[in-house]
Amino acid sequence: MLDKLALLLTIIGGINWGSIGIFQYDLVAAIFGGQDAWGSRIVYTIVALAALWCISLFFRDTPVTRED
Repeated sequence: MLDKLALLLTIIGGINWGSIGIFQYDLVAAIFGGQDAWGSRIVYTIVALAALWCISLFFRDTPVTRED
């Protein structure tokens, strides 16, 4: 459950960064009143923590399922 939540938050962060890169529009900052607003900083921090959690997905042993 935590893995999926972290992945979802990382995807949301990636989409936000994409909108900044392509359209020069920061959706999080627009919602919370600027990049320096407490709400934006909290969202940015939560997304960063989720991305750090997702790094652990690379190092886990997970069973490989194949359908032949």
